[in-house]
Amino acid sequence: MKKIARSLAIAATISASFAVVSTPAFASAGCGGASWYGGSSRTASGERMSSRNLTAAHRSLAFGTRLRVTNKHNGRSVIVRINDRGPFIRGRVLDLSRAAAQNIGMVASGTASVCYEVVASK
Repeated sequence: MKKIARSLAIAATISASFAVVSTPAFASAGCGGASWYGGSSRTASGERMSSRNLTAAHRSLAFGTRLRVTNKHNGRSVIVRINDRGPFIRGRVLDLSRAAAQNIGMVASGTASVCYEVVASK
């Protein structure tokens, strides 16, 4: 009987830890590298990519989520809408459209250290 209770406790702990990891709330704020990209290909959400829109790619946040992205070097920020998946390069947390990158002053460098927070989720 003691073994069964112990096994159930372990199973509950494992289940709880997976529930915490799988919820999108853990990605609601963060810091890391960002890059920018342009072009006119289709995004993961099905939209046509436009370098003039204030959009971004994130690995797991829901499409339509709005983020405030702040360039840690100069303090400039922009609100973007998630419409794509990525980036898939270690250390990077966001890929920004050219317009978003221009707003926070990172077009010339190509990358920047940023922090982001969810301002509206879909």
